[in-house]
Amino acid sequence: MSYQVLARKWRPRTFHELVGQTHVQRALVNALDQGRLHHAYLFTGTRGVGKTTLARILAKCLNCTANGRGDEGITSTPCGWCDSCQAIDDGRFVDLIEVDAASRTKVEDTRELLDNVQYAPTQGRYKVYLIDEVHMLSTSSFNALLKTLEEPPPHVKFLLATTDPQKLPPTVLSRCLQFTLKHMPPERVVEHLTYVLGEEGVAFDESALWLLGKAAEGSMRDAMSLTDQAIAFGQGAVRHADVAAMLGTLDHRHILALAEALADVDVQRLLAEVAQLAEQGPDFAAVLDELSSMLHRLAVAQMVPDAVDNSHGDRDVILQLASRFTAEDIQLYYQIGIQGRGDMVHAPDLRSALEMTLLRMLAFRPQGVPKPPRTQLPLRREPSETGAPSETVAPSEAVANEANASVQVADTASSPPEPLPEVKSAPEAEAESSSVSSGLEISNSQVASQSSVPVAQEASSYQEESPAQEPPPWAVESEMTTPEREAAEADVAQQTPELATASEAPASPEPTAPLTPEPADTPAPVSVPVETPAVTATTGKLDNAQWLQCFDSLGLGGLTRNLAGNCLVESDDGALLTLRLDPSQEAMQAEVHQTRIERALKEQGMPRRIAFYVAELASHLETPRQREDRLNQERHANAVDLLNHDPHVQKLQQAFGATLIESSVKPADEMR
Repeated sequence: MSYQVLARKWRPRTFHELVGQTHVQRALVNALDQGRLHHAYLFTGTRGVGKTTLARILAKCLNCTANGRGDEGITSTPCGWCDSCQAIDDGRFVDLIEVDAASRTKVEDTRELLDNVQYAPTQGRYKVYLIDEVHMLSTSSFNALLKTLEEPPPHVKFLLATTDPQKLPPTVLSRCLQFTLKHMPPERVVEHLTYVLGEEGVAFDESALWLLGKAAEGSMRDAMSLTDQAIAFGQGAVRHADVAAMLGTLDHRHILALAEALADVDVQRLLAEVAQLAEQGPDFAAVLDELSSMLHRLAVAQMVPDAVDNSHGDRDVILQLASRFTAEDIQLYYQIGIQGRGDMVHAPDLRSALEMTLLRMLAFRPQGVPKPPRTQLPLRREPSETGAPSETVAPSEAVANEANASVQVADTASSPPEPLPEVKSAPEAEAESSSVSSGLEISNSQVASQSSVPVAQEASSYQEESPAQEPPPWAVESEMTTPEREAAEADVAQQTPELATASEAPASPEPTAPLTPEPADTPAPVSVPVETPAVTATTGKLDNAQWLQCFDSLGLGGLTRNLAGNCLVESDDGALLTLRLDPSQEAMQAEVHQTRIERALKEQGMPRRIAFYVAELASHLETPRQREDRLNQERHANAVDLLNHDPHVQKLQQAFGATLIESSVKPADEMR
């Protein structure tokens, strides 16, 4: 058959042949079967979804004479062969008055149309007025129509159709039964085209039908018209290459190739695909738009696979491709794609803008970011976790490590050899640490002498300290330059010259009494380093106490330290260490953190595989983070108590009404 009559041949003749509008079909069928008819119906929806066709079917239902010529002959299934049905199908039914409101907007046209409303129908049971694009009527025309809609004759039915119901006056909308016809999804369009072409015996490619369904943009009429055109273009067949050439659209397979290159982090293949695209002279802005749309579909596929848009008929490909990305990569790529789309207007040419956007996606790939807690698809492992001997360190951690190394080298090079101070007992150390750096300025020459931390304490700053030999938690930094401070220092220097001499040594602790110089032949006292728990190789089981003991020596940092610090040891069989994780930290889980913890344990002689178990933590056990918070609170409370009992602080409070700002008290290690 000739392709020009394909759309006309498959036009629906009954409600049951109408595609994709079940909700409207059900309402109208029930109303017709029960005899509950309204005098005005309004059909809304985008172009080509069947508004006018539905109105003609309803006109046949109202005027079909197969069951009799009285009101009992109204049916929801018109016969299609009686005089009324055939006349309506052929467009020659006298009592069906079709009006194109777009060409008859004047009030005179409306009044002329309504002059014959009062007369009874000539041929059918009802006189039906079908007004298409009714929103194009003028305000005066709506006012003229409103009077008839308010009090219509019993033999008149109004069927209004529009693509823009917002332009109708509320007074008209309130007097009509409104039915909104659905937008046709590509899946429904492809399904109907498959049926039609199969019945017609036309060869086709399924991928070509998906191109037609996408190009129809929800309109079944447009899909049928494009199919007619594709049959003519392809000489009786509907092929993918012919449809793509006819529509002039971008081949979706190129976008898939770009996404696969991004998944493999293959820059060479990425640029080669862009070069291949450039040979076809595409719209590079449209390429970036399509790629951003695909990234959106990939993100949906990771979170809710069942909700993936199948507008291209590639649902299975999208689900498989989504498993090759991390959620962080997709989110970042999408944001860069959207930003790059806006930057294209400033680029020297569109191709370079597309290439720079793609390169920017790979250049800023996130490293070590935790995955969402309920990702449906497995995420691809980081390249550094595939068995390489060394792991790529996150940029923030690398910078921090370099900074720490440079500080340690500088301290070692600039500090001359000097005798180590005598180690005092814990009570003496606590008594001597009676001043803290705070928002309150204190004049205390004795405290000013304690300006550095012993080397033994610096070496163990990241290890757990035993409570019995914990060094003074608060270092004193007095920044007073007032005449009162200078006078106080001079007075103290005159009274205790030995103390003034001792205060010049940067690493000596604060004495409680004047120091007596030792004879020259007496060997210098040796400082005993603060004992810290040493982690040795062990093949035994690791319990929570040992986990607390070895935590600081693992050398974890950043997000990895935060994740491990909120864990308790659940079980350990010597090979697999199960850590119970606080549910509030569940979103922090990531394979990169698990690998870092396993490597840190191996370096400490405890090779283990790590598994996380999310559950409420036991109240009688402490996580490393809870222990750290508790110790910090105790140190802060102790320092505040020492300050409140310091005589210099009390003197300032009495003389000037000063107030100690407790929140400003900070430990010395936090201020360095």
